[in-house]
Amino acid sequence: MSVPASTVTVRVSGMSCGHCAAAVRQEVGALPGVSGVDVDVTAGTVTISSTAPLQVAAIEAAIGRAGYTLAA
Repeated sequence: MSVPASTVTVRVSGMSCGHCAAAVRQEVGALPGVSGVDVDVTAGTVTISSTAPLQVAAIEAAIGRAGYTLAA
């Protein structure tokens, strides 16, 4: 499944500090087509802006590489 180009917000479990946000921002920001990543540690959300469709699996994998998981 892919998410169309534009903006998508996902919930992420386990983030608690600025380092967490930086790790997620770096991994998600490296995905092709990503033009911006906004991490809200307090809310547990990551808002991703893109110029191309993104695969949900790619977003999940990037968040996993940062050490976190998508919230159910």
